[in-house]
Amino acid sequence: MSAVAISVFTALALIGAPLAFAIGLGAVVALYLNGFDLVVLPQRMMFAVNSFPLMAIPLFMLAGELMVKAGIVDRLIGFANSLVGRVHGGVAHVTILAGTVFASVSGAAVASASALGSTLVPALRKSYPDGYSSAVIASAANLGPVIPPSNAMIVYALMAGSSVSVGGMFMAGIVPGILLTLGFMALATIIARRRGYPLSGTPFSWRNALVETRRASLILMMPVVVVGGIVGGVFTATEGAAIAVVYALAVGLFVTRKLKIADLPGCLFRAALMAAMVGALIAFASVMTFVFTLDLVPIRLSSFIESLTSDPVVFIALVMAMLLVVGMLIESNAAYIMLVPLFAPMALSYGIDPLFFGFLFMYNLVVGMMTPPVGVLLFVMSGITRVPMSRLTMEVLPFVALQFAVLGLCVAFPQLVLWLPSMFGF
Repeated sequence: MSAVAISVFTALALIGAPLAFAIGLGAVVALYLNGFDLVVLPQRMMFAVNSFPLMAIPLFMLAGELMVKAGIVDRLIGFANSLVGRVHGGVAHVTILAGTVFASVSGAAVASASALGSTLVPALRKSYPDGYSSAVIASAANLGPVIPPSNAMIVYALMAGSSVSVGGMFMAGIVPGILLTLGFMALATIIARRRGYPLSGTPFSWRNALVETRRASLILMMPVVVVGGIVGGVFTATEGAAIAVVYALAVGLFVTRKLKIADLPGCLFRAALMAAMVGALIAFASVMTFVFTLDLVPIRLSSFIESLTSDPVVFIALVMAMLLVVGMLIESNAAYIMLVPLFAPMALSYGIDPLFFGFLFMYNLVVGMMTPPVGVLLFVMSGITRVPMSRLTMEVLPFVALQFAVLGLCVAFPQLVLWLPSMFGF
């Protein structure tokens, strides 16, 4: 029996177990039944996580934890609130703007959801039902992997090899990220008007806006320093992540003065825990990728798709449709490890710009973080707000539809993705 078939069967049989364990055990069973020397597997797993670029992920996670403890989220909310004013859907607008800015310093959806959820849930519940409040936070948090610096972009660039740079991926996400932010705010206004939600927020004041902008200025400079340095080639993504940690420490200790030395062990532990989960997914999924390679899956898949179409547009449509299903069933980091080595070379053979394909691939899986049954953000927000999954799923559907609409715009107009990277020489 095919090694891939055995591996997939075992993973499906263990679908109730953690996905990384199911994938890894499925691959081990497949190799064992095919007489392969299992000593190679720990070496493959260690090789997958023993990567300098991959160190950026735990560092960005640590920077996000430090920012939460430093009270940076409170200042971002004050800054966003000063810009929004008193409008329909005002508190939702504040949440989305705060999520946009926090995304530019955290790089992860789950970290953004935890930070925004713990801070904004009480304010949102005063104006909206629980389900809609949770959906707004989940949508704002899902900007984290789209707006640089993004852990998802780092993982994709690592798996795609030299064809895609982290800096190029970062630049590719800026314009779609802005479109998503504006789209979410427009959708929040429409929903607030249709459902009769009251006006919320404080009236706009230039004086208040200037005061809050000044209070948040050092925080707003952080993504400029970190992302600008990475894109400009001043330092690597990993070095930029380390700078983000130092920056967050300095702001928390000397500017907001809310970060205490006693908070550091807890921040380190939470960042290490999240990084360990990502590392486990990458390590176990790399075994599955190894099985794919042994079973010549890349060659077979390439031949099969080329027999279906030679049109790059049709190829992109097929991949996007497949990723829509994958995003519903598989955790995104595991999907990157298993699928990027298969499809990135095929995109090159079709003459598709690797940066364009990489962003579409990454973005599609990011949307999958909000689609059931394995929508990670849905589980996070349900846990924070105690909203049943069924109600939360119904409330996020308009926001998911909007994200796919932006995906369609990016496919139809590639310059939305490629214009800014080309301006910086990517």
